[in-house]
Amino acid sequence: QVQLVESGGGLVQAGGSLRLSCAASGRTSSTYAMAWFRQAPGKEREFLAVVTWSGGSTAYADSVKGRFTISSDNAKSTVYLAMNSLKPEDTAVYYCAAGLYGSDYYRSSQYPYWGQGTQVTVSP
Repeated sequence: QVQLVESGGGLVQAGGSLRLSCAASGRTSSTYAMAWFRQAPGKEREFLAVVTWSGGSTAYADSVKGRFTISSDNAKSTVYLAMNSLKPEDTAVYYCAAGLYGSDYYRSSQYPYWGQGTQVTVSP
């Protein structure tokens, strides 16, 4: 089992920045990938970014590329999502997830482990 705990959400004005953290514990593996998703009210869960524990390879959704940066600190078993130039449409609950890395890294079904989520609200 892998436990994930997100933190760092909050209220920010449009154009501002936030950094989310996801601390992992339990039976993590170097073959795992860590991803960030978000879900806004009435919408499906959306893939944002993924990073591999082993080599730090990353991938991003087009909607956040250039604004969001995913990174990992293996010594702390923590993954971060730095979010810049935030927009009101970025308002959502943000989740981190863990699972074996594969070609379907953008699908939520790829990840068996999820955090509880952290709310990000961007005001106009």
